[in-house]
Amino acid sequence: MPESRVPRRRRFLVCEPRHFGVQYAINPWMRPDVRVDVDLAREQWQSLIRAYRSHGHTVDTVEPVPGLPDMVFAANCAVVVDGRVFGSLFHAPERRPESTHYETWFKASGFDVYRPESVCEGEGDLVPTGRYVLAGTGFRTTREAHREVQEFFGVPVISLTLVDPYFYHLDTALFVLDESPAENIAYYPEAFSPGSREVLRRLYPDAVLATREDAMSFGLNSVSDGRHVFISPEATALADQLDRRGYLPVPVDLSELRKAGGGIKCCTQEIRS
Repeated sequence: MPESRVPRRRRFLVCEPRHFGVQYAINPWMRPDVRVDVDLAREQWQSLIRAYRSHGHTVDTVEPVPGLPDMVFAANCAVVVDGRVFGSLFHAPERRPESTHYETWFKASGFDVYRPESVCEGEGDLVPTGRYVLAGTGFRTTREAHREVQEFFGVPVISLTLVDPYFYHLDTALFVLDESPAENIAYYPEAFSPGSREVLRRLYPDAVLATREDAMSFGLNSVSDGRHVFISPEATALADQLDRRGYLPVPVDLSELRKAGGGIKCCTQEIRS
C-alpha cells in the first residue's frame, strides 16, 4: 500500500503572461520564428492558478511589465527561505530588468531583498529541500552564487552540475516531493554530471527517477505540496510512479509557455515564511 501523504498549504507568487512571447532565444526551447498564442498562454496559466487555489494554496501576483516577455517565469526572480529573500541576477541581459520589478514587489510586501553579486536565477537553480538547498550550475547560476546563498541563509548548499542544455535550470530536471523530515525528490539522472548523479543517489536513495520522455515534457518542472503534484499531463509514466507512491497528480497543461522553455514550476515562486 502507498504511504498516506499530507499536503502543506503554500504561498505562491506568480505573474500573468499578459506580455508573453518568444522574442529572443536563450535556451534550446526558444524559437522566435514560432508563433505564440498569448490568449492561450493566459488561459493555461489561469488554469494553474485555479488549481492552486482549489487545493488551498495562497496566490499573490506581480503586475506584468511590457517588454519583459519572460516575467511570467516567477521562479527565476528569487529564492525565499524563512522569510528571507535572496534576489536574482540573470545571465541573459534581456531578463535582467525583471529583477527590479520583483524586488519592488517583495519590498512593498515587507521583505528585505539581498542582491546577489554573482549570476543567480532564483528557484530556477536553487531548490530548498528543508535540510539543504540543492543548487544547479553549468548553464546559468554560478558556483560563486552558491557560496553567496550558503552564507546568506546559513543552510548547506549542495552544488549539482547540469550537462544537458535542454535542462538548463535545475527546476527542469528535479523537483522536491517532500521537505524535511520525510525529504525526497524526483529527478532525471542524465541531466547531471556523473559526480552529481552520485551525490543525488547518496542523498536520496528512494528518489523517483524520471525518463527522458517525461523530463522533455517538463514533467520535472512540477510543484508538490506533499500530496498533490501539479504536473504536465504529458508526463504519464512519472505520474504513474507518483500515484503508486501515494501522491495525487494534478495535470495542468502549460504547453504554450513551453515554447519559451517554461512550465509549472517556472511560473511559481514559493514564499517560505
